[in-house]
Amino acid sequence: MFNTLSERLRGVLDQVRGRGRLTEDNIQDAVRDVRRALIEADVALPVVRDFVELVRQRALGADVLRSLTPGQVFVRILHEELTRALGQGAAELNLRHQPPAVILLAGLQGAGKTTTAAKLALFIRDRLGKRVGLVSTDTQRPAAILQLERLAASINVPFLSGEISLGAVGIAEKALTDARRDQLEVLIIDTAGRSRLDAELLAELRIIRDRTDPVETLFVVDSMAGQDAVNSARAFGDALALSGVILTKADGDARGGAALSVKTVTGQPIKFLGTGEAVSELETFHPDRMASRILGMGDVLSLVEEVQRKADHDSAAKLAEKVAGGKQFDLNDLRAQLQQISGLGGVESLLEKMPLPAGMSAGKLAGQIEPKMLRRQIAIIDSMTPRERRRPAIVDGSRRRRIAGGAGLPVQEVNRLLKQHSQMQKMMKKMGNGGLRRLMRGFPGLPR
Repeated sequence: MFNTLSERLRGVLDQVRGRGRLTEDNIQDAVRDVRRALIEADVALPVVRDFVELVRQRALGADVLRSLTPGQVFVRILHEELTRALGQGAAELNLRHQPPAVILLAGLQGAGKTTTAAKLALFIRDRLGKRVGLVSTDTQRPAAILQLERLAASINVPFLSGEISLGAVGIAEKALTDARRDQLEVLIIDTAGRSRLDAELLAELRIIRDRTDPVETLFVVDSMAGQDAVNSARAFGDALALSGVILTKADGDARGGAALSVKTVTGQPIKFLGTGEAVSELETFHPDRMASRILGMGDVLSLVEEVQRKADHDSAAKLAEKVAGGKQFDLNDLRAQLQQISGLGGVESLLEKMPLPAGMSAGKLAGQIEPKMLRRQIAIIDSMTPRERRRPAIVDGSRRRRIAGGAGLPVQEVNRLLKQHSQMQKMMKKMGNGGLRRLMRGFPGLPR
C-alpha cells in the first residue's frame, strides 16, 4: 500500500543514518525530502504542511543536534509523527449498546462497501463472538443487494431482506425490527453509493441514520483514490457524524496518501484496513505498526497474530513431530507449507511485515518472485503420484516430463521445485534431534 512513500522515506533515513553528526542544513534537506515524498504519495497539502513543520521543529531541537546517534533520533521522531498522523492507538468498535447495535457504512460507489460489509460481519462474529446480520439499502442497484445476500450466505451470516418498494429507509427500518425479533446483537447496514457526491445521497443517509440510531457510522474509502478520497471524506464528515474510517484495497498499488489524510480531514480514527479480496482479509488498523511498516521496521506483532489466527497449528505440530523423529520431509509436507504461505496473503504480504535491509522494500523483493509461483508449485505437486510425493528421489527425467505436462509448465519449473525441496529437506534434517522442537516452542498453541 505504501510502497512509493515507504521507498522515498527510507531513502531519506538511509542518508540521515549515514552521518555521524547532523547540522541544521542536513536536517532542512532531510525535511524537504520528507515533504516531497508525502506530496508524491498524494497526501493532502494541509496535512503535509502541518506534518513537516512538526518534524522540522522537533528535529531542530537539541535532542538531534547533540545526540551521538542523530540518525536514530530522527527516525524516532519521524515514526512518532507518522503514528500521530495515522491516529495513535488502535480504535475499537463501540458495540456497547442495547442490541442490536447498528453499524452504518457510507461511501462512494466503487469503494468496496458491499464486500467490506461482509468482511466486517465475519470479523465481528468470529473475533468478537457476536450474532450479526447484514442488510443492503441500495435500491438503485439491485445487483448490490444480491451481491451482499450471496456474501452473507457464503459466511453463514443472516441477511435481512426487504422489498425494494419500501425504499432505502423502509428497508433499514424493517431490518432493524427483524434483527430485534431474531435477537441479533449487531446489524450492519450497507448503504447506496454514487459515482460522485450528491445532495440526494447525503439526505438519504441522514434519514437512515436518524431512523436507525447507529452506534458506529463508518466511512468506507478506497485507499487508491488519492485526493478524491480526501474530498469525499470531508463531504461525508460534514454531512454525518462519522465515528471511524475503513480503508479498502490496501493490497493495491496505492501511494498511501489517503491513510495519512483521511484521519486528519474527518477527525476520526481509521479502524480497519481491507488487505485483499477474500472475505477474511480485514485487519484492525494499528497506527504505530503501520508507521513501522512505512519506515521499513516491519510489523512483527501483526505477523505473529496473523500466523496464530490463520496457520494450521495441527499441521505444524505434526510436521515438527515428524522431523524431530527423523522422518523425511516429503513433497506432501512442502505442499502444506506452500498452502500456509498462500493462506497468509502470499509472499509480499509476509515481507511487508518483516524488517528489511536498507535500500530494499517488500515490493522490490516480491517483484523478484513470480506472483503465481505458489500456485504453480502446488500444481506441480498435484500432478505427481502419491508415491512420487512420498519419494521425490524416484522422479527421473521421464517422470519430470510427465509431471510438467500435467501441470502445463516447462520441465525447468519441475526441476526448480525439486531442487527447492531438496534444500528444505537438508535443512529439516539438520533441525532434527530436537532442533525443530526448540524452534516451534516460540509458537503459542503448539506442543512443547
